[in-house]
Amino acid sequence: MIEIKGLTKQFGRKPVVEDVSVTIEQGKITSFIGPNGAGKSTLLSMVSRLLDADTGEVLLDKNNVKKWKSTEFAKRVSILRQANFINVRLTIRELVAFGRYPYSRGRLSEEDNRFIEQAIEYMNLTDIQDQFLDELSGGQKQRAFIAMVIAQDTDYILLDEPLNNLDMKHSVQIMKILRKLVDELGKTVVIVLHDINFASVYSDRIVALKNGKLVKNGTTHEIINSKALRDIYDMDIPIQEQNGCRICVYFNSHTS
Repeated sequence: MIEIKGLTKQFGRKPVVEDVSVTIEQGKITSFIGPNGAGKSTLLSMVSRLLDADTGEVLLDKNNVKKWKSTEFAKRVSILRQANFINVRLTIRELVAFGRYPYSRGRLSEEDNRFIEQAIEYMNLTDIQDQFLDELSGGQKQRAFIAMVIAQDTDYILLDEPLNNLDMKHSVQIMKILRKLVDELGKTVVIVLHDINFASVYSDRIVALKNGKLVKNGTTHEIINSKALRDIYDMDIPIQEQNGCRICVYFNSHTS
């Protein structure tokens, strides 16, 4: 379980995250949603130790994340940032192998190779695994980075807008894979999403931020309703039920 307690972060004089407290439940997909500038990515960065909080703390299994040794933390928590830049020329397989570094320290075992192959297959990259990253489309590259995170085989997977650069087909594929990781392997996934329909269809819980503050936190059905969404987005968003899922029809909605 991840407990976020009173996290605050300012950049200059501007508060980006203000006194946010929330518990991330194990074995579920929790989506962070909210307007641009709500503080979603900053909050995720503090949870993953990429960014220090000004005040507050994050507990992983009751222990402050700052007190975990880096290698042990990397065996429990993996993070996919929003922007990933690598200066070295790597193939997909070499990139995915980096996910095993906390275990292999650069010397890959049979078990490491098994996780690498499984992750490449999961992301449908087997046929192009020997291609270099600079030869790939944006979507292929994104899938390769997600494969690296999957190969890391952590209990907690944190993803900051992983659907960027992806077409509809691959966005659905990735959300289905994340659902599978939770349902079949008991992983815990925390994901920053812009598209509320992906959050609605695939999440168990939703955390909504607005202007750096926590405004809603609950099950998907508690959050995906017109009243709650108006509080988050300042828009009237009609909801339609389809195959047991709530779909937000925001393309022609009225703003306040």
